[in-house]
Amino acid sequence: MMKHAWDSYRQYGWGHNELKPLAKKGHSTNIFGNSQLGATIVDALDTLYIMGLHEEFKDGQEWIEQNLDFGVNAEVSVFEVNIRFIGGLLAAYYLSGQEVFKLKAVQLAEKLLPAFNTPTGIPWAMVNLKSGVGRNWGWASAGSSILAEFGTLHMEFVHLTYLTGNPAYYQKVMHIRKLLAKMDRPNGLYPNYLNPRTGRWGQHHTSVGGLGDSFYEYLLKAWLMSDKTDTEARKTYDDAIEAIERHLIRKSNGGLTFIGEWKNGHLERKMGHLACFAGGMFALGADGSPDDKAGHYLQLGAEIAHTCHESYDRTVLKLGPEAFKFDSGLEAVAVRQNEKYYILRPEVIETYWYMWRFTHDPKYRQWGWEAAQAIDKYCRVSGGFSGVKDVYSSNPTYDDVQQSFFLAETLKYLYLLFSSDDLMPLESWVFNTEAHPLPVLHLGNITLPGSEPAQR
Repeated sequence: MMKHAWDSYRQYGWGHNELKPLAKKGHSTNIFGNSQLGATIVDALDTLYIMGLHEEFKDGQEWIEQNLDFGVNAEVSVFEVNIRFIGGLLAAYYLSGQEVFKLKAVQLAEKLLPAFNTPTGIPWAMVNLKSGVGRNWGWASAGSSILAEFGTLHMEFVHLTYLTGNPAYYQKVMHIRKLLAKMDRPNGLYPNYLNPRTGRWGQHHTSVGGLGDSFYEYLLKAWLMSDKTDTEARKTYDDAIEAIERHLIRKSNGGLTFIGEWKNGHLERKMGHLACFAGGMFALGADGSPDDKAGHYLQLGAEIAHTCHESYDRTVLKLGPEAFKFDSGLEAVAVRQNEKYYILRPEVIETYWYMWRFTHDPKYRQWGWEAAQAIDKYCRVSGGFSGVKDVYSSNPTYDDVQQSFFLAETLKYLYLLFSSDDLMPLESWVFNTEAHPLPVLHLGNITLPGSEPAQR
């Protein structure tokens, strides 16, 4: 599957950000502005490397050496460029040792720094790579920045400081953490919107799916990546998860555990595909949780995995919808037409992989194999892989996009699910939210510039 996705992109979309596998031409979305930055190449590199596809890796490296230029007049998503490009380049560097990847990651990081020039230090959602001018998405609550976006920079930025010795990156992300720690949180929950001019929350929406998701993931992973010395991150994670469990996690009438969304004072009984990553997160965070609750969180991870598997199993294609409801007898199914699509997303398979690593229960491989077969049957086209618009239709139409994250995440997690545990062991590697592995930093007595010495 990886060979087919990569070779098709190589043939029809090379250098473009993504591929239209039916039209057999390049594709790009607004998150990359009007640029041709080869997002698929950068996103896929570490997957190619891990799978032993070294010729393909070399092709990608050559393109990056010769063509990857960040001095373009393009307005890009700070978050997406961080997790896909900086994460992808850093992972490629750590896996292969090739200096060009580190060099490009640092060049790009410099271009993102102007996004932090706001009254609060909470970065803009978008920045122009050439001019450094930043702004927020027009649709976001009253000019707010988004929790999952400004809260998903920590892993990459700490590694940038570690590799360059430049404290600026570390200081930027620690400033965000300190600012959030001082703010009051309604019900202990973090709203998804924060205004970078005033430093006040926007609408009181809270989600572990889109707009919130990876903020929580990076609190846990900051702790893991620090060799468990960043206890402040762990405490913040534990407190957040406790509030989430109290206010957002419920059991349906049919016995399915789900994570709802908090909106304007009430719980919406709807879960997004993106929130399905949380099963893996709960399992990953089980060890080290307070009050001997490790077993509880592993169980919670298993329940979320089961619910998300049901969302796949209750469709015609055995592929999960974008969002699914839990009310009035209908459970784990999409109700609205615009929530019935599957765009090659990885989150459910990601949770299967973590659950497999921590339990070795064979059902997770079984479920992953079902998903792999369904993707290969319904999403494979002659020019690559495409998302489908309705997972409940036996005659689905394609969206004609091969997302870069399909190669970065979905196929990597599937491959790891069927590999032995000593390939990318979790003691040594922490995966960013785009599935790019970064090594645990065994800093011991070394402190990052501008940081406090670790308290053991």
